[in-house]
Amino acid sequence: MKPGELFRKLDLLVAGLTGLRADGRFDEPNLDGTPGDYVSFESWEWPQGVGLYGLYRLWEFRRDEPLLRLIEDWYARRLAAGLPTVNVNTSAPMLTLALVWARTKDSRWRPALDDWADRAMSGLPRTPEGGFQHVVSDGVNRGELWDDTLFMLVLFLAAYGRASGRPELVAEAVRQFLLHAKYLTDTATGLWFHGWTFEGRHNFARARWARGNAWITAGILDFLDIAEPEGGVREFLLGCLSAQMDTLLELQDASGGWHTLLDDPASYLEPSATAGIAYGFLKAARLGLAGPRFRAAGLRGLDHVLGRIGEDGVVQGVSYGTRMGRDLQFYRDIPIQPTAYGQALAMLLLAEGVRHAGP
Repeated sequence: MKPGELFRKLDLLVAGLTGLRADGRFDEPNLDGTPGDYVSFESWEWPQGVGLYGLYRLWEFRRDEPLLRLIEDWYARRLAAGLPTVNVNTSAPMLTLALVWARTKDSRWRPALDDWADRAMSGLPRTPEGGFQHVVSDGVNRGELWDDTLFMLVLFLAAYGRASGRPELVAEAVRQFLLHAKYLTDTATGLWFHGWTFEGRHNFARARWARGNAWITAGILDFLDIAEPEGGVREFLLGCLSAQMDTLLELQDASGGWHTLLDDPASYLEPSATAGIAYGFLKAARLGLAGPRFRAAGLRGLDHVLGRIGEDGVVQGVSYGTRMGRDLQFYRDIPIQPTAYGQALAMLLLAEGVRHAGP
């Protein structure tokens, strides 16, 4: 697809994201134990946080000033309305705010960023070895590490730590990536399990869940950009990424997509996971971290996701918010629902795709 066509699709995705509302058009199950509105663009939760990150990365690529105003206006409204309790998932919108502040140094945002970082560092429950327990808005998940945490909370700490000159935040982010890799990596395949519990010391259903792995493929590459770790830490994370990507390449469906359980072809193909993984493949290839096979696979993933974008700009077929499953059937049964993170992961992929498109 040519760049102009991809830009048209990107404009549709923005319209689809900002137009999402919990207005009865969609089934809105509350599956992951978090109260509140997971659909509407105007809510403050992790789906909207990932959505804003997609908008920011698109602005960074295009430098479209109305898009930056859209993002800043969203934060102005939400801060005026009052922020929710700090937990892992509600931290997701803070990543984009930190990136915006790093660019603009707008004094409106600094107090909220400092306060949130301080409360996250000192107030969030920890697992043994100091991991961030995956606390969400109405679930403490005692003793549990989830792969989602790295994207929802830890990228924010890295971004704000770098921008504000607070090295302790960056050091904490590095520790969290290393600790989560220790307990969530499947050494047999290089893929990541959805979660680990210190209470019983196991990986729950040992689910090699697609979107969780997408958080890692995209998240490691973006963490390397944001935190710029050096030496052994960088090489360790690149090793984790390479092992994961080798297996992901083998598991790509002929359609270009990935299944919601990566190693179960009977589970449905899932476009948000496909977008995150394909984004990682294309970005790694562009940076010289992966070879042409991965670029080709990323482009196949791009084609798959393009086929899921409706004329209203809403990505179809997205798996809804997913709590920790105790058996694999749980993941097969997650319903389909348009979401802000589905829109955002598609934006990341299409913007990366433009860099690989022909004239």
